[in-house]
Amino acid sequence: MAKKATAVSTAMTKSQIFSEIADNTGLAKKEIAAVFDELGTIVERHVRKRAVGQFTLPGLLKIKTVKKPARPAQKNVPNPFRPGETMDVAAKPASTRIKVLPLKKLKDMAG
Repeated sequence: MAKKATAVSTAMTKSQIFSEIADNTGLAKKEIAAVFDELGTIVERHVRKRAVGQFTLPGLLKIKTVKKPARPAQKNVPNPFRPGETMDVAAKPASTRIKVLPLKKLKDMAG
């Protein structure tokens, strides 16, 4: 049975996180670092171009890519900050954004 999680008052550094996991699991810090490096590689393989576009870390979060289409330039658009004036809006190229969504277990941890 896992011990009860206690609140942390200040954010941990990378090495502090590795030390904490190593102490609680009995693994070496190098092994923990290798697991995190491999996890990063797996996430990259899922979200890069021509890949599936989503990755789920079971019970914690889901990472997915969202494709934003190109937007053409527009002239004489009403200015939302100065009513009555018009403005020109520059074109934006298509882009891909990364979206991280919390899963139920992670949401329950915060509540």
